[in-house]
Amino acid sequence: MKLRTSKYDSAVVLDTPEAIQEYLADAFESEDAALISYALGVVARAVGMTRLSEQTGLTRQALYKALSSDGNPEFGTVIKVAHALGFRLSPERLPARIEQAQDRENVLA
Repeated sequence: MKLRTSKYDSAVVLDTPEAIQEYLADAFESEDAALISYALGVVARAVGMTRLSEQTGLTRQALYKALSSDGNPEFGTVIKVAHALGFRLSPERLPARIEQAQDRENVLA
């Protein structure tokens, strides 16, 4: 008897807003642009590429290309996709940078 396998697709399990948020948070934490782009593509497929296309004003083909593992989306595209998915990109200070800033303030005081 042959063992049959199928390709795993993360988009299948991204069926709640919480799951999507956690998936994207993990991708953004990696700070790997290709992984973030790919993760946005997976989420886009999970919510529906047609719906996302309508909300962003970008064609489905452009979204598939930009958000593929080989894609390199423009920053504007990333922002449009994030907004359409209900997220905003916001800066978060890195802990090491906070310590450096405090050290500089202590020296200047």
